Amino acid sequence: MNKYIFQFFSCWLLLTGLAGCKKHDAALGDPSPVIAIEDLRAIYQGTAVSLNTGNLAGAHQIIGIVVSDVQSGNMPAGTIAMQNNRRNKTRGILLAVENAAALKTGDSIVVDLNGTTLTKVNGSLQVTGLNAASVNKVSSGNARNPITVTTALFKAKPDDYEGCLVRIFSGSITPVPVAGELYAGDKSLADNGGTMVLHTEKSASFAGKGLPASATFTGIPLLYQVDGKGDAVPSLWPRNILDMLDASGPVYKGFPETFEFPNQSLKASYAAAVVGLKTGNWLLDQAILANTSGRDRFNPAGLQCIRMQQNLAVPAYVQMNFNVPDGASKVSFLYGAYYNDATSSFVLEYSKDDGLTWLQTGKVINNASAVAKTATFPMDITGPVRFRVKKLGLGTTNNTSINNGRLSIEDFAIYAN
Repeated sequence: MNKYIFQFFSCWLLLTGLAGCKKHDAALGDPSPVIAIEDLRAIYQGTAVSLNTGNLAGAHQIIGIVVSDVQSGNMPAGTIAMQNNRRNKTRGILLAVENAAALKTGDSIVVDLNGTTLTKVNGSLQVTGLNAASVNKVSSGNARNPITVTTALFKAKPDDYEGCLVRIFSGSITPVPVAGELYAGDKSLADNGGTMVLHTEKSASFAGKGLPASATFTGIPLLYQVDGKGDAVPSLWPRNILDMLDASGPVYKGFPETFEFPNQSLKASYAAAVVGLKTGNWLLDQAILANTSGRDRFNPAGLQCIRMQQNLAVPAYVQMNFNVPDGASKVSFLYGAYYNDATSSFVLEYSKDDGLTWLQTGKVINNASAVAKTATFPMDITGPVRFRVKKLGLGTTNNTSINNGRLSIEDFAIYAN
């Protein structure tokens, strides 16, 4: 028995010794040389900070991808924007570096922060004092997809998005641009969340291009004193002309149709009925106003969208019973599958004869899922026109060839031609 007790205590001493070694090694181990951009931004507390390993928790580098396009000329002079993703958070920052022109979109870089300064220049947080030797390019051609945000979200959390590559979906220029108006200068960019400045330097490669009334705008968001004085304002700096997608005329007044009025209880049956929404009368056939939080796509508690019925052998419709007067250059809306339903198939149709005949525009869409997506249909229609979403009657969902679940639709927008 003593033999077994001895073996037990020997094992126990060995295990506790190993545990102690592990803790000791961690305590004595070298800190990471790399700091996350989020942690770097947090160091700034209102006054310029000289950076060193002491205030960088032992680190001296940041790593990331260049997301700006210095060659197009639409960045604060001598700066680039870089972003990285650490701990599942994407953050960005501006770097004032002497060889900014040599760094291109998609370059992966390692930046040595020792001896540099973290400060605000014209209201925008940036690292200054970087020379060419401070920035080492590791690779090139590393594409990054933009983060979709609203103007309100950027205003509320600028540190989360400043210096990143972002996209403002279905933004509108206000007031509507006059004929021949160009990008150059500061324009008011509006979306459902509010407004911010769309800024284009006069020397930018696209400054002389015609300004659209509406588009999906991509670029680098900055808090920036665009006139060099006064308070810094939220501004979006497009990188080049390709950052403006699906350019179109202005969104019609009253649109997008959000399906928030009337109350869901007034159209809780799938039976066909005409409902007076904020934009006009709509026929909802095998479609209801729906507000089940967490299941009707897009909707937090208390909000509504459209839900279209599943497993039908006949089409379902969300159809305008009125015309918009000045044609259409684009239609867009959000869509997704209801709860855990199968995907479904739908098309967008239009009528030029007050709903007597309908024509399809664009392709069949059949990828609705639990992730909200945007359907965008560029077009060139003149004169009065109306639209409808037609959900195809494919029959009952099975495990082989048919997917026909319920479909959620939200924020239906029409843009004049």
